[in-house]
Amino acid sequence: MDKSPDAFRTISEVAEDLDLPQHVLRFWETRFNQIKPMKRGGGRRYYRPQDVELIKGIRHMLYDQGYTIKGVQKLLRENGNHFLVAIGNGDMAAVEAISQRRQADQVPLTPAAQPRGMDDELVGQPRVKPSRRFFGLGKSDEDGPVQPDASKLSRDNRALLQEALFDLLECKRLLDQVR
Repeated sequence: MDKSPDAFRTISEVAEDLDLPQHVLRFWETRFNQIKPMKRGGGRRYYRPQDVELIKGIRHMLYDQGYTIKGVQKLLRENGNHFLVAIGNGDMAAVEAISQRRQADQVPLTPAAQPRGMDDELVGQPRVKPSRRFFGLGKSDEDGPVQPDASKLSRDNRALLQEALFDLLECKRLLDQVR
């Protein structure tokens, strides 16, 4: 007698349906915290239909697509359970919809639409508007770039260079965070 599609499954039923050893299912529970079968007295596991669908997607990515466990964990983290369930079911329309929604969520806001706080300064935007004397444009005799025989920068140019250095260091910090 077959069970209803909404019925819970034992670990042996899931293992048989997905052609996986039971110990692999137990191991995957330790690696994927999204797999949470109900445990009854004595530790007997009962898998919900959504657990089975998720396991099917994980199995497909690991065995058929050649992903590593870390790769599948990253997919789950970035796209959610529904993504792997759709992949496991072969629902490419749902996979595409989830991918498009994720890309739409990642579109950066325009500078005017971004929230701004006291510490939220845009990188690369000077705090003080540079004058036309910057590096010699419209310079007076005491301002301008360093002459080959001179040993100092003008105060304005030094401040602008310091500002550029801070902006570059902030860019480096942001890039290091992404890596």
